[in-house]
Amino acid sequence: MDINITNPIFHDEAKATAHIEAERWNGEPVCPHCGSLAVRKMGGKTQAGMFLCNDCRDKFTVRTGTVMERSHVPLHKWLLATHIMAASKKGMSAAQMGRMIGVSYKTAWFLCHRIREAMEGAAPTGPMGGAGKSVEADETYVGGKAKNRAHRKPAKKKAVVSLIDRETGVARSFHVANVNAKDVRSLIVTNIDRASTLQTDRSHIYFRLGQEFAAHSAVNHGAGEYTRDGTDHTNSAENFFSIFKRGVIGTYHHMSEAHLGRYCAEFDLRYNTRDMNDAERASEILRGGIGRRLTYRRVDKLAA
Repeated sequence: MDINITNPIFHDEAKATAHIEAERWNGEPVCPHCGSLAVRKMGGKTQAGMFLCNDCRDKFTVRTGTVMERSHVPLHKWLLATHIMAASKKGMSAAQMGRMIGVSYKTAWFLCHRIREAMEGAAPTGPMGGAGKSVEADETYVGGKAKNRAHRKPAKKKAVVSLIDRETGVARSFHVANVNAKDVRSLIVTNIDRASTLQTDRSHIYFRLGQEFAAHSAVNHGAGEYTRDGTDHTNSAENFFSIFKRGVIGTYHHMSEAHLGRYCAEFDLRYNTRDMNDAERASEILRGGIGRRLTYRRVDKLAA
């Protein structure tokens, strides 16, 4: 990690607030309620960091309308947690995060999921691929092995399908309840331009689906074929899965099915910003948290 933990923004609340305000507004605060630029900063100790909109007369802070809204965690700890998750290639457990920034496990758990929500908000949009371009599609499974269980009950595997745009290097991953032609087709045709070349393995779920694209190439892993002519392969997806699986095994150990999609967004974000440094990646996450909220009921916390 290249985080400079001595940076005042990670320890001083006023400097952290100024840093986030600069990231969000760049010196021109905008009312999140009505979009007006006619705002002024309020004074006094009890209203530190608060703005007043002269048009709608509503008050707001830099937290308003972001994943940080209604959180009592100080902004300097939010910043440090965001930079830690941006820099941790294989993820950061809530228990470790809690110890590092000095909050309880429950607070760290909620904090991490809010940051993952911001990571999802920072994801690229629009169709992947296009004419003359290739997009890989592959699936993997998350879950333990039956031989590692005390009672040898069948382990429940959770499926993740990832799409990799070779041209841009962008990954998009999805948790799917069932890996079948119907469910996988739905997410693939929604995300990939049909003028693209679809690159897959020889799984039966892609046979008919491939006919809907400009071209379809499938390598036969069962016969030991992993690339053909140097262009037909799913190696980019396999590379993404190798990082994802190391995060599962080495950091998280278990990912709740209810939140698996958000973990996918976390690994997608770091993969998609692999050419950025940690500070730039953290800035992307902060911007991705604008306009997003995440709340949980008590039952959700207990079930995770």
